[in-house]
Amino acid sequence: MIALYIIIGVVVGLGLGWWFGELFEKNRLRKSKEDAAKVIKEAKIKSEEVLRKADLDGKELLYKLRVEFEKQHSSKKEELNALEKRLMQRDENLEKRLNFIEKKEQELDGRDQKIKDITNDLEAKQATYSQMIDEEKEKLKKISSLTQEEARDLLLKRYEEELRSEKAKMIREMEEQIKEESDEKAKEIISLAIQRCAVEHTTETTVSVVPLPNDEIKGRIIGREGRNIRAFEMATGVDLVIDDTPEAVSLSSFDPIRREVARISLGKLVHDGRIHPARIEEIVVKTKQEFDKKLIEEGKAAAFEVEIHNLHPELMKLLGKLKYRTSFGQNALQHSKEVAFIMGIFAAELNIDPRIAKRAGLLHDIGKSVDHQIEGTHAQIGGDLLKKYGESDIVRNAAESHHEEVEIKSLYSFLAVVADAISASRPGARRETLETYIKRLKQLETVTNSFEGVDKSYAIQAGREIRVLVQPNKVKDEEIKLLAHEMKKKIEEEMDYPGNIKITVIRETRAVDYAK
Repeated sequence: MIALYIIIGVVVGLGLGWWFGELFEKNRLRKSKEDAAKVIKEAKIKSEEVLRKADLDGKELLYKLRVEFEKQHSSKKEELNALEKRLMQRDENLEKRLNFIEKKEQELDGRDQKIKDITNDLEAKQATYSQMIDEEKEKLKKISSLTQEEARDLLLKRYEEELRSEKAKMIREMEEQIKEESDEKAKEIISLAIQRCAVEHTTETTVSVVPLPNDEIKGRIIGREGRNIRAFEMATGVDLVIDDTPEAVSLSSFDPIRREVARISLGKLVHDGRIHPARIEEIVVKTKQEFDKKLIEEGKAAAFEVEIHNLHPELMKLLGKLKYRTSFGQNALQHSKEVAFIMGIFAAELNIDPRIAKRAGLLHDIGKSVDHQIEGTHAQIGGDLLKKYGESDIVRNAAESHHEEVEIKSLYSFLAVVADAISASRPGARRETLETYIKRLKQLETVTNSFEGVDKSYAIQAGREIRVLVQPNKVKDEEIKLLAHEMKKKIEEEMDYPGNIKITVIRETRAVDYAK
């Protein structure tokens, strides 16, 4: 019986042990699942944070790459456009050269044909002359008892006397011609020497073009309901023209200073990208301040170039303004420097002070820097400015009298008149528009080519001289002067032109023979 209880106790103990084991195992499994779920939840939160951060970093990197790509694309596009323009220009130049070569080949072919015709004509005339000489010899033999050798000696002696007389006459005429042309040649040499100190001039314009990176920026320049463009025009005082021209806008103003300030300001705004009325006013004010400093630097550079010192700072600034002032296409600052150099050369030759001459030459047109703001002629304005800033009476009188508006009181003033005229009237100093210039040259050549007997006409020296080649078989030497006079009358009647036009008619006769 005891054994049975023991067995029952063992079985009950085993059952309880197994039940407690199962219960413990379930609790442990449930806790493991809870821990696993917590770990998974934390991992999921961390992974979402990592993904969100990675997404933000990726978007930021993508934006930076896109901006960098757009900059590189814009730069490459500009380079390609510039390269395309250069290639187009090169193609145009090559085409012009090809047309020129073809034209020259045609002219050479025509000349070769003319030479052949003239050669054949000369050979025919030579044969005729030989026949006539033989006939004359026979006649002389018949009417004279002279032998052939005696007749030949007599003819040679007669020809020698005639040639000696003609030679003396030609020498006398050439000496007279040399005397007449010597003064003119000397003037030409002096003019060419003066031109060696001449500088290039820019063509006058009232419009500046500002390139844009793309056409989309035009909308930002205009602004909502045009507020940006109105603010820009109000701040700068220029007209901003936005049309269909690709990647460019135009600035129009008769004041070159305002136009230049507007051009620089617009360039800064486009580069900055922030375009609104407040920013526009800020940029324009800052640009004006920087531009004033630039004007002084330009004036200092001009004064240093012509070796002028101790100028008043305001005169330096006014000189800088002349860089942006033009007259008939001639840059006012370059013209002033050129007049200063010419007056310095004259002064050195006349043994007077070159420094005073250069100073008067450099400042003679100073009134042009403000003549659009102050009433009066630029000479009168210049004299008042020079008096205000302490310049000497000699320099003042040179500025006031260089257009002979007031009395010339010194040799320096007279030199200013001469140097100003030389600088303004020399070939190439004052330019017309290219189209008008070419049209005038063509018209000049057309007028002279219309006369009978003219072979070719060439307009040279910027249209100040026309050289006309005539056909010697149609125009005689004594007719050349009359032909030049008739051309002069027709040019005066049919053309409008600056200055004078020199007409040179050239007739050339060539004698060709062959020694056999």
